[in-house]
Amino acid sequence: MIKNIKDIDIANKKVFIRCDFNVPKDEFGNIVDDRRIREALPTIKYCLDRDCKIILASHFERPTPGQYEPKYSLQAVSIRLKKLLNHNVVQAKDVVGDDAKKCISNMKKGDIVLLENLRFHEGETSNDDDFATELSKFADVYINDAFGATHRKHASIYALGLKFDENSRAGGFLITKEINFFCKVIEEPVRPFIAVVGGSKVSGKLQALESLIDKVDKVIIGGGMAFTFLKSLGHEVGNSLVEDDLIEDAKKIMTKAKAKGVKFYLPVDVVLAPEFSANTLIKNLPIQEIPKDWMGLDIGPASMMLFREALDDAQTIIWNGPMGVYEIPKFSKGSIKMSHCIAESHATTVVGGGDTADVTARAGDIDEMSFVSTGGGASLRLIEGKEMPGIDILRIKE
Repeated sequence: MIKNIKDIDIANKKVFIRCDFNVPKDEFGNIVDDRRIREALPTIKYCLDRDCKIILASHFERPTPGQYEPKYSLQAVSIRLKKLLNHNVVQAKDVVGDDAKKCISNMKKGDIVLLENLRFHEGETSNDDDFATELSKFADVYINDAFGATHRKHASIYALGLKFDENSRAGGFLITKEINFFCKVIEEPVRPFIAVVGGSKVSGKLQALESLIDKVDKVIIGGGMAFTFLKSLGHEVGNSLVEDDLIEDAKKIMTKAKAKGVKFYLPVDVVLAPEFSANTLIKNLPIQEIPKDWMGLDIGPASMMLFREALDDAQTIIWNGPMGVYEIPKFSKGSIKMSHCIAESHATTVVGGGDTADVTARAGDIDEMSFVSTGGGASLRLIEGKEMPGIDILRIKE
């Protein structure tokens, strides 16, 4: 359990809110999904209602540390915030430089300043203590509401939080909601409890799978990671993505699932192409007939039918990872159909952030899900039960 913003006194104080405004943009720099910005609004409005001076900070993508790159600026975020809040937002031109200091020194009650991309400063990703000290001078209170970044030991997530005492640091409404929902679903699920796991690689989800098998009744595997499991069973997978060094781990996971009575589902057919391209030829074949020089890029219709039947009796579903290369239309059907299937179920449905949330948005199902996380990597860490630096420093000591 973490300390919430309601548990500390913030009235009339300078409040530093670490947000996650790492939102997707199109090739013209326009924000195409502002869900992460909208999710931050309750915490910001709570501070506004208490006459706080509000300093907002976030990272955006991966600029070269220590360099300003216009395409990674948070300018578009500040414009969207103004519109959503119907309130002025001052955009600083740097992070801890002269302009940021000037903007903050001129603040009055109810003012909002958005610092530039934290990763423009080389100290952010290295968890630099001096950088955290500079940031800490801006505020009296530290609030972390960036769930999607809590698994990273970065300066604004970890070192900065430690600069404030226990009565001056807390989690915002979003991070509290994420933690409470995930913990409740994972620890006290209504059964049958089914995990749908996709994405490109087993390596990023190996420990999460290990943990889930101790908790769920069924596991459904899709996406590129399925081919490592299929190859471990002796199937020819052609040029499909395979992590050969994890084949034995894949076998162990399936053995563990069988020993625990957890039903384990893999694709029975796949959509194949001779090359990774939007204009390539495609064909659908059973997994026993994958040609050596072709690659699987989506699950096939028979797999989706099998998975739909496996989900029929679900009471709790957790989904993390698409079923194929959903960004390319001809390889998106499996992911879109999975989204529809989960959305139409009567189960409590929990969607991991990142690509999975993007799939549900593209499918038009996002409002039909019980809960959509803002953090893919962070949600996996919660499932794994691993250390979460940004959360650990906010925990209430008993």
